[in-house]
Amino acid sequence: MSKSTISTFQLFEMIPDQETARHILESRLWPNGPRCPVCGLGERITTRKGGFYRCNQCKEDFTVRTGTIFERSHVPLHKWIYAMYLVVTARKGISSMQLAKEIGVTQKTAWFILGRLREACKGDLTKLGGTVQIDECFIGGKEANKHAHKRQPGRQGGAGKAAVLGMRERGGRTKATVVPDTGQATLEFEIIDSVEPGSTIHTDESRSYNGLHHLGYQHETINHKFGEYVRDGVSTNSIEAVWAVLKRGIYGTFHHVSEKHLGRYVDEFTFRLNEGNVERHTLQRLDSFVDGVAGKRLTYKALIG
Repeated sequence: MSKSTISTFQLFEMIPDQETARHILESRLWPNGPRCPVCGLGERITTRKGGFYRCNQCKEDFTVRTGTIFERSHVPLHKWIYAMYLVVTARKGISSMQLAKEIGVTQKTAWFILGRLREACKGDLTKLGGTVQIDECFIGGKEANKHAHKRQPGRQGGAGKAAVLGMRERGGRTKATVVPDTGQATLEFEIIDSVEPGSTIHTDESRSYNGLHHLGYQHETINHKFGEYVRDGVSTNSIEAVWAVLKRGIYGTFHHVSEKHLGRYVDEFTFRLNEGNVERHTLQRLDSFVDGVAGKRLTYKALIG
């Protein structure tokens, strides 16, 4: 067995019940002892039974679930950690139907769990630098397969589909976000927000990237129309590989993703590329997942709203 991973059986041995899971989460989220999620202090905390704590500063009771994606969930914490394990180790994701069978909950509950876990996957605001490959893709069904009244006008491949902009740092991290369109102004705004000035950017020949050199970037293009895919180290192959995994996951695992929730699915896939890299040990990947749960409570009403 690989030294960088643990099996499902080993995970169950390590975290057999909710109490063990609670202690693991507390040690990760509160390395210096319990801290009140309301006032942020940890000096005047009283320990109570069953994982409850009392903040004598603001008179609030709390647990390790409070203020996290686990809040007000009746699903035991060891099932949450197992769900994290499945999400971070499944290269193309796991469906709510499959997760429901794995952890013994209803499909609706599993869908809600996955929605909350995807909420924990977002939040990396660090800008990319060095050499960054940028490309966009379109997610959605083929127009020819839709009912006539649902088809969108236009002959381009993106007609009627949701656009996703992706940026991948050479030898580093990946960022991706759903964008309303692929116009020059929209893409430039996202690139300025995500890429350090002075970086070298590789793109295809799309005119939407024509103004990047005016924004302080070194811009190199590759011309796919003439069968050019690599030229003197310039390419977009890495970011296109991200799209291959994303699309295979959506079409093969989830089958359909609505535009309303697409951003969360994109967050999951980029998190798995960044923090869930198979070169890192499984426990390190789980630690990164746990680090992202704090301050990201998501209610069912907000998820479907």
